[in-house]
Amino acid sequence: MELRPYQQEARESVERDWAGEFPRTLLVLPTGCGKTIVFCKIIEDMARQGARCLILAHRGELLDQAADKLLQATGLGCAVEKAEETCLGSWYRVAVGSVQSLMRESRLARFPTDYFDVIVVDEAHHVLSDGYQRVLAHFGGALVLGVTATPDRGDMRSLGQYFQHLAYEYTLPRAIKDGYLCPIKAVTIPLKLDLSGVGVQAGDFKNSDIDTALDPYLYQIAQEMHAYCEGRKTVVFLPLVRTSQKFRDILNAQGFRAAEVNGGSGDRAQVLADFQAGRYNVLCNSMLLTEGWDCPDVDCVVVLRPTKVRNLYSQMVGRGTRLAPGKEDLLLLDFLWHTERHELCHPANLICESDEVARKMTENIEAAGCPVDIEEAEKKAADDVVAQREESLANQLAEMRSRKRKLVDPLQFEMSIQAEDLSGYVPSFGWELGPPSDAQRATLEKLGIFPDEIDNAGKAAMLLDRLAKRREEGLTTPKQIRALERYGFQHVGQWSFQAANHMIDRIAAIGWRGVPRGVDPASYQPEER
Repeated sequence: MELRPYQQEARESVERDWAGEFPRTLLVLPTGCGKTIVFCKIIEDMARQGARCLILAHRGELLDQAADKLLQATGLGCAVEKAEETCLGSWYRVAVGSVQSLMRESRLARFPTDYFDVIVVDEAHHVLSDGYQRVLAHFGGALVLGVTATPDRGDMRSLGQYFQHLAYEYTLPRAIKDGYLCPIKAVTIPLKLDLSGVGVQAGDFKNSDIDTALDPYLYQIAQEMHAYCEGRKTVVFLPLVRTSQKFRDILNAQGFRAAEVNGGSGDRAQVLADFQAGRYNVLCNSMLLTEGWDCPDVDCVVVLRPTKVRNLYSQMVGRGTRLAPGKEDLLLLDFLWHTERHELCHPANLICESDEVARKMTENIEAAGCPVDIEEAEKKAADDVVAQREESLANQLAEMRSRKRKLVDPLQFEMSIQAEDLSGYVPSFGWELGPPSDAQRATLEKLGIFPDEIDNAGKAAMLLDRLAKRREEGLTTPKQIRALERYGFQHVGQWSFQAANHMIDRIAAIGWRGVPRGVDPASYQPEER
């Protein structure tokens, strides 16, 4: 099986980490981008070198999926470490293992501590739990890869307690732009649901409290769905089984063909097959389908389980992001959840690096009153936030642009290229917290960035990576930004290298005495050649 370009990049990045100084590394791929295929190919590479490998997960569906993909993608079979089955004594170089089984002391004691050379943790956001930590500590000398969908920054900092490095991250916007996931359109339903009395447990809202708060609105939600979900294949996420079943009945009474699945459904496989075949057009579930289930032609997702956890929200939405014949986009229904104390995940949190941009994007989608493409909405929100920031930082930025030094301040560079992920960066891994290395400082200075304003190695690494990508894409350099913004040009960071070079040549031709006649720097936009 031939890997997509980003999948091959991910494979090489992980193996480079393992060959270097990061035996515990992390891979982040959005739902639908083939993370299982990637780690199966990595396992194939290691197994062919003689390594014994373990795929570790917390659900049987994930283990079955990994075993199937391993055979399809590589031709390798595997042993099973779960319940009554064991991989001990097997001639297979690969095993899939249930953390619930392996975490038991009596079971772990049967394995030498060096039995596995490589461990892959699927859905790695669970890795800090006691069970996973017990298994990983037992095989402490193994190379470890954690694989997860897009985590929020809080999750990333938590994962940084165990993992040493982020080997590779492929973002949702990039996957949509590259054509590997479908575009997402979000709409805010003008229905205010009061969550002010909902309690919090283990860092997220309590399902039982959400259920009570949601119940009075189910009929209204079903009516609102008529306006948006007709002709679409829809998955609805709800907090509890009883609510899921009740909402199924309400939808059927309103003319939908709705079904429901939960952990106790004896006919679950048949219901899922019937939904896939089109016998139902709405599938309700109480958080059962967040992991390990694929139905590519789902083109509408309704999240009636509000959450503060971005990873969980991403998994719910990810049920509809895959490509399918005839599918143009995914429609994501959002609601006006009223809560006085907590930030909720909204469509903006799928795509925004900055909380500030996410809040502005959420406001803009709500004000639009119709489905909005989230990439376009993010760009507008980022522009709005940059404009607000520049207004508040006007004096500081003006002073930076007029400085005599030859190097660009990092803040000026970040604002010019509108990089909210850089301006909002927080170190996650241990090595990132230290000061920039001498080599990083020297390279940044050579590329035109003033290094004294950068206080940690992680930020320096991000800047260097961004500068390399900009050079590949033919965008402006920091030195060009410094040169042109001193003359009053705005957001030169978004120009091409050639356009900036052309304007610098024009300014040089008149002896650096000002800008060419007829050019207004404040409003000038280059015509790209």
